[in-house]
Amino acid sequence: MSDFTKPLGYRLITGPDDAEFCARVSALLDQGYRLHGSPALTFDGERVIAAQALVLPHTVGSEAPEGSAR
Repeated sequence: MSDFTKPLGYRLITGPDDAEFCARVSALLDQGYRLHGSPALTFDGERVIAAQALVLPHTVGSEAPEGSAR
């Protein structure tokens, strides 16, 4: 069972390209996440669907997994 009480280091937010999508991304930015790459857009035949990756920078002094770059 996963522990979702700790913030995830990576999030991919998807949904219709509307004000609610922007609010979800904005809320994560307010929590300290940073945009990772450009947004992606597609059309599902009815509406535009957006995707945006966000990452949570590691706090100073946190340990990176063995073999990973800092």
